[in-house]
This record gives sequence, C-alpha cells and structure tokens, in this order.
Amino acid sequence: MKLAVYGEFLHLPDRKFYKFDEIRKEIENETEREVRGSKGISSKPINLKIYSPHVVDLTLIDLPGLTKVPVGDQPPDIELQIKKMILSYIRKDNCLILAVTAANQGLDL
Repeated sequence: MKLAVYGEFLHLPDRKFYKFDEIRKEIENETEREVRGSKGISSKPINLKIYSPHVVDLTLIDLPGLTKVPVGDQPPDIELQIKKMILSYIRKDNCLILAVTAANQGLDL
C-alpha cells in the first residue's frame, strides 16, 4: 500500500495539497494576503505540515533574508525589524541554524 504524500496549511485545515507547485503558490498567496502588496515583512508564521513516510519529524522556519537598504514601500527600519524577528527564533536552545546564500555573492561577516 502506497501512502499519500501531501501538505496541509494551518490556515486551510480542510484542504490537502498533493502538488508541491500548489504548496509554493499557496505560500506566495498567503504572504501576499498578509503584507497586502507591500515589500514589507510579517512576523505571522505560515504553518505547513508535510505528511510523508519519507521525511523526519522536523520543524523548518524560513525567515526573511537580511537587508540593509529598504526597497519600495518597506519601512526605513526594515533592517532592525528583520534582525529582531530572526533573533527571536535563533536564540532558542533547540535551534539549528541553516544559513543559505547565493553562491555568486560574497559573505559580509
């Protein structure tokens, strides 16, 4: 018997997503609903559960990337807002940090 692989969002409890392109699109849609067309950020999480016999029980949190210069209608203190949000997650004792950066960009450490 083959078990189904699917995703469920907390904000859509009665809907199952069987295609990962649909999951990606729903993440984009929920982000758009939350920030309402702005380039701002939201500290409200989008909760997605993936059900599969092929994955471990793990919580991943995709945080916004660091930025120094506001773009579009982002608030002038966007850098501080993002740092505050990131620190609220990575200060936890059970946190493992996976930092992803483009291979064609330098790291400013």
